[in-house]
Amino acid sequence: MEKFYLVTDSVDLIKKLLPIGVKLVQLRIKDTPPDQLRQRIYEAKLYCEKYNAQLVLNDYWQLALELGVNFVHLGQEDLVNADFKALNQANIHFGLSTHDEAELDLALSYNPHYIALGPIYPTKLKKMNCPPQGLARITLWKQKIKDIPLVAIGGIVPERIENVLRAGADSVAVVTDIQYAADPIQRCNEWFSHIQKSYS
Repeated sequence: MEKFYLVTDSVDLIKKLLPIGVKLVQLRIKDTPPDQLRQRIYEAKLYCEKYNAQLVLNDYWQLALELGVNFVHLGQEDLVNADFKALNQANIHFGLSTHDEAELDLALSYNPHYIALGPIYPTKLKKMNCPPQGLARITLWKQKIKDIPLVAIGGIVPERIENVLRAGADSVAVVTDIQYAADPIQRCNEWFSHIQKSYS
């Protein structure tokens, strides 16, 4: 799994960052009219195909089926209503969010293609009902899920990447650090550099 996992609601940002090497991106759009939503998903899909990048669609599993997006990300609140039989029949992969051990046990019962854990550090992105997970929880989760890829998310910046990966994360999801960067391309390259250093 790619180490750098961009999460954004901006198709324009996707267009900027795929040419410099981003290969895994989650499109997470909220509160958008259906027609605009379909258009943005379809545009992101075409652009990811152009650059041989993996698009993951957040929440909208029905639209993934409709538009041919082959990967979705679902939160715990989505598990009750999602049609996993239809997703599996369409060969659509899915990653699931977790925040505690009960959620992890439930998520694993669906045989996900990755498990996300967060927030690792304090984050300003949204109000969380759980405290920061910390590095030790990453290690514990990885021991439990074994070969399933583990995505760490929440408050992670390039300077923390080495510790997060060493703790057991296979990939790091990045939201605000890129979204609010003065120069997203430069900031993205800093991420690539830190990831490379963590393996040197």
